[in-house]
Amino acid sequence: MPFRPVTPEKLSTAVTRQIEQLILRGILRPGERLPPERELAERLGVSRPSLREAVADLSSKGLLCARAGAGIFVADVLGNAFSDALIRLFSEHDEAVFDYLAFRRDLEGLAAERAARHASDTDLKVIQTLLEKMEQAHLKPDPDTEARLDAEFHLSIIEASHNVVMLHMMRSMFQLLREGVFYNRQVMFRQRSTRDLLLGQHRAINAALQARDPAAARAAIEAHLGFVESALADHNKVAANEAIAQQRFEHEMHR
Repeated sequence: MPFRPVTPEKLSTAVTRQIEQLILRGILRPGERLPPERELAERLGVSRPSLREAVADLSSKGLLCARAGAGIFVADVLGNAFSDALIRLFSEHDEAVFDYLAFRRDLEGLAAERAARHASDTDLKVIQTLLEKMEQAHLKPDPDTEARLDAEFHLSIIEASHNVVMLHMMRSMFQLLREGVFYNRQVMFRQRSTRDLLLGQHRAINAALQARDPAAARAAIEAHLGFVESALADHNKVAANEAIAQQRFEHEMHR
């Protein structure tokens, strides 16, 4: 017979599984600090020795790490998607920029479709709240906050798709984007007219999601990232033309 005796689960094992699920689902994020030991043990309803055993287990798995005098943190598990050599290669070739945008267009289009079908009401509230924050940041002359919220808005859609593999893959890709591996994100927010267009595109994405219209949500994402691709191509062309003009000017000055 295939049956085996049921054995009570150790408390530390239950704690380990709960924290693993929080990391897997993207609720606990890389670099996030866990509450102090006493507070966390009280929240979980376990003894501090049981918690320590769970933390040791998670640390041995590479999911948590201790920083002397600072506490316990979720490990940086995102940066391992690509080797350092490949990341440098990405940063040195424009081809990678446009392949990255094509990849995002395909994956985020799928995520938007899934979110329109599978997002909970709370998921949609998160997306709506981030759009409202973007609208507030849009009123300020400095675009830094709006650019940061732009990434959070897109990641919230991926979170709402409820596919954990897609979530961690895209978080890794967005981390490289934040680090300027693919392109300088501030380029997109430098001009007020471009910022206006981008905000309108995000409003369209949000409207389709709130209406739970999968086809419209995918189309809005694809239109937005198509615009980003065109804008970056135009920027690169202008920069190349300026470099040529500078050469001509320097040559003329020394004739």
